[in-house]
Amino acid sequence: MGNPEITLVLPVFNEEANLSPLLTRVHEAMSASNLSYRVLVVDDGSTDATSEILESFLSRVPLVVCRHARNEGLGYTLRDGLVAAAGLCAPDDAIVTMDADDTHQPALIGEMLRKIREGFDVVIASRFLPGARSQGVPVHRRALSSAASLLFRAVLATDGVRDFTCGYRAYRAGVLQSAIATYGDSFLASDGFQCMVDVLLHLRALGARFTEVPVILRYDRKRGPSKMRVLQTIRKTLLLIARRKMTDLRVR
Repeated sequence: MGNPEITLVLPVFNEEANLSPLLTRVHEAMSASNLSYRVLVVDDGSTDATSEILESFLSRVPLVVCRHARNEGLGYTLRDGLVAAAGLCAPDDAIVTMDADDTHQPALIGEMLRKIREGFDVVIASRFLPGARSQGVPVHRRALSSAASLLFRAVLATDGVRDFTCGYRAYRAGVLQSAIATYGDSFLASDGFQCMVDVLLHLRALGARFTEVPVILRYDRKRGPSKMRVLQTIRKTLLLIARRKMTDLRVR
């Protein structure tokens, strides 16, 4: 087998209840689509049975596991995963990020890959396109996501983007390689959930081409509480927006 077309990056922290069904779905979806792939897991200092579950899948899926000695947060975990994946991929390969809580449908990866092959640099699984649905998402989380989308579209409008915060994305490896080479350690300096916005804005500054595909978010499959600290995420995201707007003004 040659170099995989797809490297799936999974930032993981204490996901013992969700990993087995997710990795099983990933393998089934990739096999059904006859796609060459690897899964690159960054375990962010998990203290549950995550490590043992990953060990049990080593013989079943093409799995690469990196580990943090202690919990460092989603942003730094995603950064390490993207940097590692960029180092493994050819420029025209796809790097896909997905939440590890089994709320995203791996079957969508084939469609995202087709968009990459059409010439887009970033494909976002969007909650705000016709055909998108959210099942089991609490009302306050849906309202927060919708408000964030409206805010970003008003303040940091980006062609082809409605959903700025969804963690399910496909990137052309070359655009991430360029961003890492350009920005170095500042490519992804956010520690929390605002990291998804941070990545998008860095790539926008490099002229990346964005598009979206509708996603069905299966929050009803998620086992265990959410790890997002909502108020902290809102505060850090607003600070990120303010810093980026100040940067834009200085550039002008």
